[in-house]
Formats: sequence, structure tokens, C-alpha cells
Amino acid sequence: MPGIVLIGAQWGDEGKGKATDLIGTKVDFVARFNGGNNAGHSVVVGNESYALHLLPSGIINPNLTPVIGNGVVVDPEVLFQEIDGLEARGIDCSHLKVSEAAHIIAPYHRTLDKVTERFLGKHKIGTTGRGIGPAYADKINRVGIRVHDLFNAQHLHDKVEASLHQKNQMLVKLYNRRPIDVDQTTDELLKLGERLKPYVANTGLILNKALDEGKTVLFEGAQATMLDVDHGTYPFVTSSNPTAGGACTGTGVGPTKITRVVGVSKAYVTRVGEGPFPTELFDESGEWLRQQGHEFGVTTGRPRRCGWFDAVVNRYASQVNGLTDIVLTKLDVLTGLKEIPICVAYDVDGERYDDMPTDQAAFAAAKPIYETMPGWDEDISSCHTFDELPATCQAYVKRLEEISNCRISAIGTGPQRDHIISIHSLID
Repeated sequence: MPGIVLIGAQWGDEGKGKATDLIGTKVDFVARFNGGNNAGHSVVVGNESYALHLLPSGIINPNLTPVIGNGVVVDPEVLFQEIDGLEARGIDCSHLKVSEAAHIIAPYHRTLDKVTERFLGKHKIGTTGRGIGPAYADKINRVGIRVHDLFNAQHLHDKVEASLHQKNQMLVKLYNRRPIDVDQTTDELLKLGERLKPYVANTGLILNKALDEGKTVLFEGAQATMLDVDHGTYPFVTSSNPTAGGACTGTGVGPTKITRVVGVSKAYVTRVGEGPFPTELFDESGEWLRQQGHEFGVTTGRPRRCGWFDAVVNRYASQVNGLTDIVLTKLDVLTGLKEIPICVAYDVDGERYDDMPTDQAAFAAAKPIYETMPGWDEDISSCHTFDELPATCQAYVKRLEEISNCRISAIGTGPQRDHIISIHSLID
């Protein structure tokens, strides 16, 4: 009954595809459990690269079942764009399963997301403008629209009307916008529902039966630990739970069926959007990491903020998620540096913090306390075992493992998907 949760251990964009590749050949199901099309990841098969935002990475593999769980917010238009794009390239998407209980991103959610961000001005959160936050807000306010609502015209009309009652007041009186038409919105959603229906299923039941039958399920998290709405750098977070607990609430699978939790971390740290970032670099070192690591968002194209490895963040990720393994990616990006700083603790107004401050004001004021490790010049992309790595590179990895409170089970050594050293199995 191997249920494996795969999450980002930093602020996202850690390169979870490396871990997926190590696990993927033995997986029967890949289930997305949170977020929406604000996520972005690339899947490489042979010489072909596929940029996915809403679809699980398993969609490319015809031998496994990709699942969009109830914890995901689904924009049907984006989903169909991705499906059409893949099928035009010869990828069959008919094996996709979408939870009937997943919430829908309606057109008015995108509208509200964009006007709200503009209205906030300097206080903006830094959202992608894709309607994810407003859709989750409706879910919590109990006026959301779920997938199964798309198949009953009168029921859907009533729910759209209830949802838009307050929103139209805001659009007209606060944002000076035109109100959104209930009938037109309902008709649009009904048409989308017609096409979505063949993919819809009771995915919680499917996944539980699969685990009971001894099949392997990979629970794929979008975003990352430090963007979790409960455990991240609030309010500069996403609107869902990308931490390991979200795999259970976002799919309907109980925690006793989770057997492994794998966190993915870069050998340095990046962040997109607003919010505190203690090790962020504003000098030529930050730009060097950005260019060497090609740090630009898959979904937005935005340049990522870059900084040195933050062990406080990784220890926190290990604690919050109950990590059993870390996959360390982009180690090769550090090649050529004479010295590599590692943040081992924070200084907050003269007080040392070895663990994550619970007060977000304290975290925002945190200054990194660094220790420095010697770097290396050798190309590591051709290394196939840990012992083949340069001695200083090995020492750097061992130090990261020690201060992260979790073993490092695999290392990414280059840009290609097969540039990876496996130290411990992620599935046995």
C-alpha cells in the first residue's frame, strides 16, 4: 500500500520532476491534491518537453491513471487547452480522472483576482491573476461551484446567482466595473460541463481502492511548503495546502495510507511573488544564480528571486511535512563558486533563531546567519554515484543533510532529467 507524497520544501519551483522520474516507473496513479493552474511544471520524455499547469505529470504516461483531486480548483477552459495541446502532439488524455467534488474556477473569479490585485496597489499579494484565490474563498464561504454542479442547469443557475449577488455589488460600487450576467455565466459553465463530464469520477473512492489493492499512488503537490495558507509566510502564500497534510484532505485518502513523504529542495532557494525571503540576494550573486539556473517561471515567465540555501526553512519543512526523504536539485548550478554560503539560523533584533519564527513580523525582519563551505569547479553532470562527486561537493551535500534534519536520497546534477544520482530508493 505505497502512498507517496511529493511536495516542495521551499517556495516552489524546486524541480519536482526529478523526484517524479525516480518514482514514476513504479507508479499506478498520480494525483494532484491542491492548487490550480497557478502551478507550472515541465515533463520531459525523450526529446519532447511538455509544460503542464493543471494536469498531473502522469498524464503523459498511458500506463498510469492521472487524477485531479477534490482539493484542486479547476478552470475548465485551461484544462481543455492543455488537453487539446497534448492530444495535438499525440498524447491520449482519455485516462484522466477529475474529482466530482473539485471546485470550479468561473470566469468571474479571474475578473475579481485581477481587479483586486490592482486595487491593493503596494499591498498586493503577487497572485498570478488566474482566479485561484477567489475560487478558494468561495469554497470557504460555501458559495463555491463544484464539478458535479455543472450537470444540473437549474441548480447551477441558483448557485451562480448566489455567488454573484455580493460580487456584482463589489464590482459596480467598489471597482467601478460592469456587473456579471448570471444567465450568460450559467450557459458558459453548462457548456464546459458537457465536455468535462466524461472525465468526472469519484476519485476518492478510486484512490482508496487502488491503495487497498496494493497499487502505488503518487500524491503530487503544487506550489510548496512556504506557500501553504496555514504554514507558509502568510499572507504572501497560495490559497491551499501544499504541505503533506493537504494530500489527505485534497484527495479523500486517510493519513494511515501515506507511507513516504518526499520533499524537493534546490541547492539554493528561489521565490516568485511578494513576501519575506531572508536569504534573497540583490547583488551580482543573485543574478548569477538566476542566469545559471534559468530561474524564470514556467507559468508566468516572471524572473525568480534567488538566494542561498536556507536550512531554517528546510528544517521547518521537515517538521511540518514529516519528511522521510529530500531530493536535492540543481546542485550543478553552484559549480564554479569558490565559496558557498549556507544560512544556518536567523538573527532577529539581536536574538538568534535556529527554528522558524512563528511571528511573521519576526520572520520578515530575520537576517541570515551564514556559514561558508568551499565550492568546486568540476562538471558534475556526468557523475553517476555520490562518490564520483568532488570532495567539496560531497561535503556541501552532507552538511545540507545534517542541518535539514532529513536524509538526502537523490541529487540533481544537471539540466537533463537523467542527470540525477540516486542514493536511497524513494519507493521501497
